[in-house]
Amino acid sequence: MQWDSAAYLRFKAERTQPSIDLVKRIDLEQPRKLLDVGCGPGNSTQVLADAFPNALRIIGIDSSPEMIEAVKDDHPDMEFRICDALNLPSLGEDGFDVVFSNACIQWVPDHPRLIRDMLALLRPGGMLAVQVPMNYQEPIHRIIGELAASDEWRAELASARIFHTLSQEAYFDILAAEAGQFQMWQITYLHRMPSHEAIMDWYKSTGLRPYLSLLSGERAAAFEQAVLEEVAARYPKQGNGEIIFRFPRFFFTATPKA
Repeated sequence: MQWDSAAYLRFKAERTQPSIDLVKRIDLEQPRKLLDVGCGPGNSTQVLADAFPNALRIIGIDSSPEMIEAVKDDHPDMEFRICDALNLPSLGEDGFDVVFSNACIQWVPDHPRLIRDMLALLRPGGMLAVQVPMNYQEPIHRIIGELAASDEWRAELASARIFHTLSQEAYFDILAAEAGQFQMWQITYLHRMPSHEAIMDWYKSTGLRPYLSLLSGERAAAFEQAVLEEVAARYPKQGNGEIIFRFPRFFFTATPKA
């Protein structure tokens, strides 16, 4: 499945805000070496660079060649590499002051191992900082899941996406076992969307991509239309015509064991 950096950045401000909120919780003085896991088009990596201008090295990694190619063109002053979060030891580096990941790990399996691997990249006293979408009870997520499981679409889309995100209680247990100190919190963002079509544009660059990638042109268009009709029914317009698009996100920071 290919990723489209331009489509992802149509809502750059909204997608970047969680990175800004997360980086504010990194209470280290002058971290020098930072890693952005799942850097995508580089908006989160730029947040790190802006927050820590004295850093000596900031490395962004992503498994998508399309994202890395685009981000190198847009941010020639930073260091970016293709590296799958499934195999972080292949990076060949450790001793990071900060390992950062914004809206990435939901695509990566085996979170107990992943969190251990991210913590292992840190120097003593370093910090892991992670944000993961946790919007599975929101209408957009339910709409896609219900349609994909329906008689009309099940044969084509039943295996479109495997969800790797765990419960908050599961992350607590992982961090309690693997980390030194840790904190967890959640923020629900209330995005102002100008139309139901705008919600579709948002999700076509992320959550809808695994489904649309399995469908032909006509079938993809039909599935999009079916999702749009349900979005219009379940997201009411406000008095001024805008729509509230609620998006809960889960955060945690952690330090390695002493």
